[in-house]
Amino acid sequence: MRVEDIDGPRTREEAVFGNLAELRWVGVDWDEGPDVGGPHAPYRQSERSEQYEAVLQRLRANGRVFECYLSRKDLTEAASAPHGPSGERVYVDADKRRSDALAPAKLAAGIMPSWRFEVSHETVEFNDACQGLTRVNLASDLGHFVVRRSDGLWAYQLAVTVDDAAMGITEVVRGADLLTSTSAQLALYRALELTPPTYAHVGLVRDEAGERLAKRNGALTLHELRAAGVRPERVVGLIANQLGVTSGLEELALPELLAAFDPARHACAAATLRSTDLSWLMA
Repeated sequence: MRVEDIDGPRTREEAVFGNLAELRWVGVDWDEGPDVGGPHAPYRQSERSEQYEAVLQRLRANGRVFECYLSRKDLTEAASAPHGPSGERVYVDADKRRSDALAPAKLAAGIMPSWRFEVSHETVEFNDACQGLTRVNLASDLGHFVVRRSDGLWAYQLAVTVDDAAMGITEVVRGADLLTSTSAQLALYRALELTPPTYAHVGLVRDEAGERLAKRNGALTLHELRAAGVRPERVVGLIANQLGVTSGLEELALPELLAAFDPARHACAAATLRSTDLSWLMA
């Protein structure tokens, strides 16, 4: 269990340990983690800055990163700004040249740079367990990406790559919305001459209108369900039904779900959370 708390002031201690308590309430446990220790400690990214700094210096020595003085506003206002498949702004060579030109004035104003990993025009190719053969052109689909922000905080891409490698992670399962993002980590693995894990990008859970579940859309959290008196076996039973492990809604303990779960059959498909599902959950 690793806590990815690199958002600085936005990370609240009560939320971190509240999340761990809610996972244990559902029945999830772990052999290593911030609350139990283990051979790969520390397990909070906020305590792993030395490891990230060492890797950044290695990338600097190899000429793989560069300073960027463009703010988010600078990038948004750039004319004919290119966008990748995910709809996000792609940082291209023209942005790098613009940053170089603005660097003296930005430095004089006391503005600190971010650090970006410089991608080439090569294609990253990997076989995803759910999405199949996936190809991403680093330059046109991803662009030069941030590894350390201008405020000194570490970027997700660098932190998870360094930690997955250091902790011996062999399988990564996450949402299909992060498929393009994975290519950034694979580029870092290649630059650092490390062996990447295998990946499975699973379908997202959406509501009946097709919107992905999120707190801003009113989706229920484990904290809210627990506070409302919902039994954890009911939460696990709903998950089992969403995965296709069960044909109907029934209460299950987590060990029962694990015994029936087959990644090849149950892991990849997207799911729709219906109002009838929520009524059963809260009954």
